[in-house]
Amino acid sequence: MRFAFYGRVSTADFQERDSSRRWQRDVADDLVDGHGRIVAEFFDADRSRRLPWRDRPQAALLLAAIADPDRGFDAVVVGEYERAFYGDQVLSLLPFLQHHGVQLWLPEAYGPVDPAEPAHRALLMLLGAQSKREVLRARSRALAVSTPGEN
Repeated sequence: MRFAFYGRVSTADFQERDSSRRWQRDVADDLVDGHGRIVAEFFDADRSRRLPWRDRPQAALLLAAIADPDRGFDAVVVGEYERAFYGDQVLSLLPFLQHHGVQLWLPEAYGPVDPAEPAHRALLMLLGAQSKREVLRARSRALAVSTPGEN
């Protein structure tokens, strides 16, 4: 199989882009090992996970590539759900992927996501809740640092 990798780093100021991309790519490479190889890469920097994919430059390019019948890949792999998606974003992306015959592979699912599988839908809901909680946690930490003594 041929895979397109998608990754994201939220802020260039507080996260080092290259190391973040590297560990996400390493996880994705490990996941697809023995199943195929990554042939395309899309990586957003300085874009919040809360933004829809169409509003992230590299994710938007990936969406356009998915819609292209000559795309050159069969599946999309991400290195971590929380880097790629916020809340239930993935649930709106899955029909688009299915329509174009592209699989989604997640390390948390140990491979391809099957939206018809109840366990996978439950996993996606759990991962979405974790992603939202992480955003709230990070926002709370940032506010606590910017207003010391007012917690």
